[in-house]
Amino acid sequence: YLIHSCFLQVVVVIGSSESAFDISQEVAIVAKEVHIAARTVLDGVFGKQLAYDNMWLHPMIEGVNEDCYVYFQDGSFVIADIILHCTGYKYHFPFLETNGVVTVDDNRVGPLYKHVFPPTLAPWLSFVGLTYQTIPFPISELQSKWIAGVLSNRFTLPSQEEMIEDVETFYSSLEASGTPKRYTHRVANIQVILVKSKAYNVGYNTWLAGQCGCPAFEEWRKQMCYDTVKRRLAQPRSYRDEWEDQHLVLQAQKDFIKYTPNQVSDRYVSQ
Repeated sequence: YLIHSCFLQVVVVIGSSESAFDISQEVAIVAKEVHIAARTVLDGVFGKQLAYDNMWLHPMIEGVNEDCYVYFQDGSFVIADIILHCTGYKYHFPFLETNGVVTVDDNRVGPLYKHVFPPTLAPWLSFVGLTYQTIPFPISELQSKWIAGVLSNRFTLPSQEEMIEDVETFYSSLEASGTPKRYTHRVANIQVILVKSKAYNVGYNTWLAGQCGCPAFEEWRKQMCYDTVKRRLAQPRSYRDEWEDQHLVLQAQKDFIKYTPNQVSDRYVSQ
């Protein structure tokens, strides 16, 4: 329905993260024009996007008037038919009553030790999957393993005082760096990945793996993620269809065999 409604329309997409990236590419196939308004991007990428004939990247929107004029912060404007908000989501827990122990303040759920445990209610209350701008599935799996291990007394949390101190130190570091509260649960982003030439949020994942007694993520997994991100930015229209990581896939298959004894043959791996 979304794609159909954008047919031959001038579309403004607000946001520059994963949803905005995917939606703008799908819409560009049918839209007359696509204009992406982004709060933060890498230097030098504003303007017409090379991979598309009908896509432009702008600074954030300054204002919109009743005649459908959309003004951007650099002074440019377009007359839009459709505005799509790809600006994330707000945490909201109307079912949860903690007598004010856990609050949501400018999209910061807290106080939480390592984005999971509220120190004064641990381990009986925990949160899974609050982190964003990351690949959610491995993080959620590791967080769940950690929680299960704590509840079964296989793993031990620090004392309540130590967890509170850790949270306060973390919040202070965000404030010192000028990071708004709403970015508290942002673990990583594509720009950081490319600048540092590292795979996604390795630090947090590795820390969680250590708490669970699991091995750190395999090198093939980190390299596969990094290569995918790099290709996506270099070849946004075809990165899903063209890849050069078959050697990484074979390494993954060999690792998976360890967990599926007598179910996968060596012949399958070699194919």
